[in-house]
Amino acid sequence: MDSHDLVVSDGLVLPASALTWRFSRSSGPGGQGVNTTDSRVELLVDLTAAPERALERLGEVLSVTASEHRSQLRNREAARARAAQRLREALAPDPPARKKRKPSRGAKMRRLEDKRRHASNKALRRAPSE
Repeated sequence: MDSHDLVVSDGLVLPASALTWRFSRSSGPGGQGVNTTDSRVELLVDLTAAPERALERLGEVLSVTASEHRSQLRNREAARARAAQRLREALAPDPPARKKRKPSRGAKMRRLEDKRRHASNKALRRAPSE
């Protein structure tokens, strides 16, 4: 394992060859340095080597940008962390399906009673019929 590899979890490490870095000028904090340094980072991760689940959910290329820090190094670290987090979320199992349940007898009674009360309020507002 190379120090430039992207460690997603204990069982998944994407090689550095799957990562492409692009740099540009950031619009964030940094004063005059913003105009001269390429501190904005865009990380492109080739997911063809990733598990099938990640490929289905994220597509073939994952793009992550970071420009919240003044230094390119900290933005690189932020982009790596964000990409790893997105991959972990994509690989996570689906939440258990919601079980359909019938409303309880009491809930049905309360709903019908509310309907009756609402209808009687409306009836009281109507003009009396002659």
